[in-house]
Amino acid sequence: MKRLEAIGDGVFAIALTLLVLDLRVPINEGIKTENDLFRALIDLTPKFLSYFLSFMTLGIFWTGHAAQFSYIEKSDRHLNWLNLFFLLFVSILPFTTAFLSEYIEFKLAIGLYWLNIFALGIIILVHWNYADRQNFLTISGEERETVGFAIRRRVIVAQSLYAFGALLCFVNTYVSIIFIVVVQLNYAMAVYSGKKKIEKM
Repeated sequence: MKRLEAIGDGVFAIALTLLVLDLRVPINEGIKTENDLFRALIDLTPKFLSYFLSFMTLGIFWTGHAAQFSYIEKSDRHLNWLNLFFLLFVSILPFTTAFLSEYIEFKLAIGLYWLNIFALGIIILVHWNYADRQNFLTISGEERETVGFAIRRRVIVAQSLYAFGALLCFVNTYVSIIFIVVVQLNYAMAVYSGKKKIEKM
């Protein structure tokens, strides 16, 4: 289990680092005054917004991934591959982030990013359900039911809100992104949570 957690932490760390590489200091021969530099900095707003969005995304999924493994004591080939497929979509997030920051006013960019989040949510849910069915968990009885319900509820509600946020791109792409960021901040800061049991997930 330690090897699975170690490779997961490593992939998350690399993905988080790659995100910042899309942020580059503006180099423009036309920048001659403070106002020129300020306007160039403002032009980077889509990249900063996309960076923050994805940093929150990875932070939330890393927390959920770690929380699941705190209850899992055994694994097999299938669970290993589910974990690897989850990490596949973690590792591709820097690309969908860069794509979004470059084409932030396009609905396709929002849709592609949402598909990345959707895949992460589906796989982490399947990962938990498989571990539960195979009795790989350290908990049992009422606690197992409570934790399982909290994890499934959290993933399903979050994915529903992300889907709604993605649909807001038909109104305005910036409104779509800001809504998703607000959802993420809620989950990260536990502003609203139905049960104390899931605050650490």
